[in-house]
Amino acid sequence: MTPDPAADPALVRDVAHALVNTLLVRAAVVVEEGYATAGDVDLAMRLGCGLPVGPIELLRQQGTGVVRASLDGDPPTGVPLEDVAADLVGRWGAGESLSAALTRDRPSDAPRPASGPAVSGPAVSGPAVSGSVAAGGDVGVLGSGTMAAGIAQVLAVAGFRTVLVARSQAKADAAVKRIADSLSRAEVRGKVSAETRERALARLEAGDDRASLRDCHLVVEAVVEDLAVKEAAFADLDTICGPGTILASTTSSLSVTRLATVTNRPSSVLGLHFFNPAPMMKLVEVVRTEHTGDDTWRTALAVCDRVGKTGVTCPDRTGFIVNHLLLPYLNDAVRALDRGGVGVVELDQAIETGFGYPMGPFRLLDTIGLDVSLTIQRELFAASGSPWLEPAPLLEELVGLGRLGRKTRTGFHDYE
Repeated sequence: MTPDPAADPALVRDVAHALVNTLLVRAAVVVEEGYATAGDVDLAMRLGCGLPVGPIELLRQQGTGVVRASLDGDPPTGVPLEDVAADLVGRWGAGESLSAALTRDRPSDAPRPASGPAVSGPAVSGPAVSGSVAAGGDVGVLGSGTMAAGIAQVLAVAGFRTVLVARSQAKADAAVKRIADSLSRAEVRGKVSAETRERALARLEAGDDRASLRDCHLVVEAVVEDLAVKEAAFADLDTICGPGTILASTTSSLSVTRLATVTNRPSSVLGLHFFNPAPMMKLVEVVRTEHTGDDTWRTALAVCDRVGKTGVTCPDRTGFIVNHLLLPYLNDAVRALDRGGVGVVELDQAIETGFGYPMGPFRLLDTIGLDVSLTIQRELFAASGSPWLEPAPLLEELVGLGRLGRKTRTGFHDYE
């Protein structure tokens, strides 16, 4: 998309600051309500979004007075803060540090219990899980799309014998080809050796029979982001897999608790939310439900460590940490664009150059996929009911037109 000559540079700058500062305040709310520590929020946003500085640290650097000044009154974005965020900002004195605000009723920012403060009662410990999982035992991946193939590649490279199961043999073969091509590109870039590539492919088995997952110690579900489809998959895996098998979902926004309740092993169910592309992104959100056992959780973190990822634990809630913060920021940007006075190119550039973000909001939306972003935003809106989380009409419109971003060669930007 070409620059918009009608865009007002001063307004673009103000909108960029208001968007980012609203993100910072939402991050502070996540910490204030006890969902995650400041350190975990910053770590998740840096690794999951590539931010140069985590939102809490940036808020500390800027100072709450600066943030209040850009958000108080009628901000130029036309995107009012959520009520809870506005309340939090209102309780901060102009000269008060973020550290004091966040620790006013809390003696320290010490690590919270593994299950997270949003989970009531003690964690339910599941059956003892074989240490061979973390040591490189058999694992399975259910699915054949981009995420499923990426996770299977990560597991196989790390030394796991990996069983990938798709809906058809043709889809399974296509997933293996995708993995082989990805490893070949990684070899060319010097990221893996020829020996590593060959050994990873030798460890990979792919087919269309779910029964082949029977002997896996861990099965990662990566099917379409549809609750009914995932529930059916978990119910099926529960009957196929042995009682000690851990079942994990890669869902980015759906209830892991709902998936656990369709099984007879809720203590052995959790979320492992990898980020796309899985071979490159370092973050995995390890999502615990109120039923997830300590053995299950520890094994999941050990697997993350073995495959070279950083696991950040959080309780089960729509959007977890990253999408809970990222998608409203992107949705706010679309609303600001719809109001006029700013352009796609100008606002992307203002965010990238002004804050060092790897992508502005519209390039990021195009990369994620507008349809994927809309689906997650709808889940966030349904879970909260907040009017500020309702999907932006322009986002709905572009998805309806089939303009989904890079994968369709057109979205907010054109990629022909």
